[in-house]
Amino acid sequence: MALTLSDVDRFEAARPRLEAIAYRMLGSASEAEDAAQETYLRWQAADVERIEVPEAWLTKVLTNYCLNQLTSARARREEYVGQWLPEPLLDGDPMLGPAQTAEQRESVSYAVLVLLERLSPNERAVYVLREAFAYSHREIAAILDLSEAACQQIFHRAKKHVAQATSGAGAADGAASGRGAGGALVEIDEAAARRVVEEFLAAATSGETGPLIRLLTSDAIAVGDGGGKVPARASAFEGALAVAKFLRGLFKPAQAKRDLVGGSPDLYAATANGGPAVVAVIGGRVFGIMCLERTQEGIVAVRSQVNPDKLERATERWAAGDFGTPVLAEAL
Repeated sequence: MALTLSDVDRFEAARPRLEAIAYRMLGSASEAEDAAQETYLRWQAADVERIEVPEAWLTKVLTNYCLNQLTSARARREEYVGQWLPEPLLDGDPMLGPAQTAEQRESVSYAVLVLLERLSPNERAVYVLREAFAYSHREIAAILDLSEAACQQIFHRAKKHVAQATSGAGAADGAASGRGAGGALVEIDEAAARRVVEEFLAAATSGETGPLIRLLTSDAIAVGDGGGKVPARASAFEGALAVAKFLRGLFKPAQAKRDLVGGSPDLYAATANGGPAVVAVIGGRVFGIMCLERTQEGIVAVRSQVNPDKLERATERWAAGDFGTPVLAEAL
């Protein structure tokens, strides 16, 4: 049956929420857009008049599509070149979804998106729907075709895994996922994020390891995602000294680096997924986003996204916004 204008409007009103759910589920903005569009196509093909609660129906269709994508994504990521990291989103992006509570903000933090990769598809779905969007266990059970008791158990298990990792429990497991164990995550506002980035860049460009080591936790890690298109280390650097040496070399100016990336980037302080981030921009194009995971003890993880396929949305948002002046101009 053809959709009425009211039916289309109802879906478009739901699209931002659907995309925000899908982004948390899949860790990719482009895949989240695809998931929402696939949901629209199924909405278009459905007998809408017989759907009693359209929002619930749309969420169910979207979530199950994402579950199928997660299952196939595990196989695809086994063939991925280098380390796979989620796609970072600059703050203010509507795909980040609700941010009224600490739980909602943490659920879309870059650190937690990395950790969600370790959960089973059902664990990830239950955690996202409950923690970020406040669905009841009864509603989640209907979406996933599970019992309410099973959903409660899955949520308890998923939340325990995330809490252990974000509180620093299990250092070995944290390192394996690209995260150290330097203590609980701390929330940070835009002004504080800028100070963190400025201090970090001052240390990284000092030419010495000492200033960096003082900013890092002893078990800090550094990892990057180039997707086989931009050089990035496949495994993480682990420990403050190793990370400091890597960063000192990374931020040392060299013509070879400028030739590789197509120019000398301007480095900006920004927030991505609610945390401090260094944004490297060349000619208006976002070349890389370095997310700094900070705890009370210091910077516990430095994750760099330089795969151009995962920076298209950030570049579009950068072009449309005002992100101030660079902390360092023509840094490399």
